[in-house]
Amino acid sequence: MCGIWALFGSDECLSVQCLSAMKIAHRGPDAFRFENVNGFTNCCFGFHRLAVVDQLYGMQPIRVKKFPYLWLCYNGEIYNFKQLQKQFGFDYQTLVDGEVILHLYNRGGIEQTASMLDGVFAFILLDTANRKVFLARDTYGVRPLFKVLTDDGFLGVCSEAKGLINLKHSTSLCSKVEPFLPGHYEVLDLKPSGKVASVELVKFHSCKDEPLHVACDTVEALPSGFDIDTVKSNIRILFENAVRKRLMAHRRIGCLLSGGLDSSLVAAVLLKLMKEININYPLQTFAIGMENSPDLLAARKVAAHIGSEHHEVILNTEEGIQAIEEVIFSLETYDITTIRASIGMYLVSKYIRKKTDSVVIFSGEGSDELTQGYIYFHKAPSPEEAAEESERLLKELYLFDVLRADRTTAAHGLELRVPFLDHRFTSYYLSLPAELRIPKNGIEKYLLRLSFEDSNILPKEILWRPKEAFSDGIASVKKSWFSILQDYIDQQVDDLLLEKAAEKYPFNSPKTKESYYYRQIFEKHYPGRSSWLPHYWMPRWVKATDPSARTLKHYKSATQE
Repeated sequence: MCGIWALFGSDECLSVQCLSAMKIAHRGPDAFRFENVNGFTNCCFGFHRLAVVDQLYGMQPIRVKKFPYLWLCYNGEIYNFKQLQKQFGFDYQTLVDGEVILHLYNRGGIEQTASMLDGVFAFILLDTANRKVFLARDTYGVRPLFKVLTDDGFLGVCSEAKGLINLKHSTSLCSKVEPFLPGHYEVLDLKPSGKVASVELVKFHSCKDEPLHVACDTVEALPSGFDIDTVKSNIRILFENAVRKRLMAHRRIGCLLSGGLDSSLVAAVLLKLMKEININYPLQTFAIGMENSPDLLAARKVAAHIGSEHHEVILNTEEGIQAIEEVIFSLETYDITTIRASIGMYLVSKYIRKKTDSVVIFSGEGSDELTQGYIYFHKAPSPEEAAEESERLLKELYLFDVLRADRTTAAHGLELRVPFLDHRFTSYYLSLPAELRIPKNGIEKYLLRLSFEDSNILPKEILWRPKEAFSDGIASVKKSWFSILQDYIDQQVDDLLLEKAAEKYPFNSPKTKESYYYRQIFEKHYPGRSSWLPHYWMPRWVKATDPSARTLKHYKSATQE
């Protein structure tokens, strides 16, 4: 996990512009480099490093003797860099996994490069010999990337929008900062002036398509067919493989553990694999919640079952409320459910950074979208519509859960790993018949639970534990976190302000005091940038006015069981 930043064709003094690069210093607390591009005095790279692999040669932009005309700034992990080296005979000069991007590009161009990378990534690749700039981002946008491109060809690129919004340019303030689309690459021509012109934006991978890099995966062809035993076995094999490949790290590995199905499966499989490869330190697991909240109790049970070194962070109401503004600043969104869920994750990440030496943090993001874990999936009109909704959610992850997971951990210099969003695992799961993937017997994620039923990897009551919204599971059973927030905010926002909300904020107008309060804070830090959020996250097929699962009729809390 790092912070990347680059400018092409800047009219302003670069030493002034580079102050913007310092806005993302939290993403790379170990080192910083600012480097001009030879022959292009108005082009430069900025890089904040979190050293996870190759402590000696891991600084960026990466340049190697073999390709002196290539400059690479990337944020991510490429899990198959050794397999690609073996397949194509690449001669690496460093131990940095991202070096493979240079070799792939030299061998087959940008299309093959982006398609063959098994991992999470956002990168800027400059080819001065052919005067091209390339931008690319992984399928689900697990690693963030923003860009601004003015009409006269000034380009700014950054891991977070906050590193671009204050850039100066002769024609205007740079107003059109926007997220770079996941699963895409862009080709831009680099002019002698250092300015650029966009040539094409190409979608190189869709979540349903089996990725090209399967050809050099460590797991070979799986049995075909949709009989239930074959499917269950394939799910276990691919999930275990997804966790295994993410063990690549020279820093200590930890795991977030809410006690829900997703994080519990990740933690259990992770610990099993760490033992198999003789990692000689205990796995630290981390849970957050109010005293005796459902998540804390369930996480305690899982940690005892798997034998992790478990840490509990007790959340008090005041601390959670005080964190709201810094959380919104980190997130760069005003989405209601994202902010609610981020407060706990932000505070547990803060604890991990201050109190432990775990840096590489595994988590369960992506499972709800992939395996139809949200409670409203019980209301889907048909298996086909449920499958379509699942794909829509996966495509929008970069706006919601993946955004939350990246920013809350990156704010504290941690690197997140999300095995449920493994390309091969997700494409296999989405290839299964729609009726296999829907909730059954009143239980969401039925197929995923069933796949691990006979493994004894988790206690049965955890494996079949009903869905808790993260923002609610951290609260007491009596009063959910969102209602605690609403009680506080009711005192902060006047009724009259809410009545006039549509006039003040015509786009995505706040409908509640809570959403008004978040929007106010967002606009304070990012005025006029409301288009970063195309719409609020809300459940479908139900008449919901609030995104919390606790407001849905199907919801069952621990006290009702």
